[in-house]
Amino acid sequence: PCFRQGHVTPHGTAYNCMPPPGPESGRVDVSEPASISSGIAERYATAVFEIAQENKSLAKLESGLDDLSAAIAESAELRDLITSPLVSRDAQGKAVAAVADKMGLQPVLKNALGLMAGKRRLFVLPQLIDQLRAKIAEDKGEVTAEVVTAKALTKTQSDKLAKTLAARVGKTVKINATVDDTLVGGLVVKVGSKMIDTSLRSKLASLQNAMKEVG
Repeated sequence: PCFRQGHVTPHGTAYNCMPPPGPESGRVDVSEPASISSGIAERYATAVFEIAQENKSLAKLESGLDDLSAAIAESAELRDLITSPLVSRDAQGKAVAAVADKMGLQPVLKNALGLMAGKRRLFVLPQLIDQLRAKIAEDKGEVTAEVVTAKALTKTQSDKLAKTLAARVGKTVKINATVDDTLVGGLVVKVGSKMIDTSLRSKLASLQNAMKEVG
């Protein structure tokens, strides 16, 4: 059973708190509209967040999300695992359980991944991570800035950017940085629904569009 205030759910059954994600088929359609994927991820994220919050383990959950996000970014094999319709539910479930154990993920997150594998919903994992990060940040009075740069930021640069953005949005900002070597200098920053793009590629694209409109 689910645990609620004053009751602790056994780790092995925490996933029973997850809401049913709706009708399932044997294969996953990874081309589902983003709005549908976001809705699926939101249901899982809400359940995982509430369980971790009541169990006072949000800090450990957040650390696990960072590790999981980094693994997805770095491993093409893991990305294929969560998106390929050719991998069976059983194989996906065993693989994500092994990944969770190796990373030492919180039981509630591990169980959610197992349930998602069984329901063919692992393809929304990146959205799940983003939504959980947003919920944790809101709980801490923070906002998360998704930052894409041509080269990895140093700690000094990341700290300076966080302070600059904090002054702009009026909240503590946590930087979630990724590298895109196709950017020509500058950086792309997304805070909530606001996009700040200072990359040269963006400027060139804007100039090109302006030229098309003129001529």
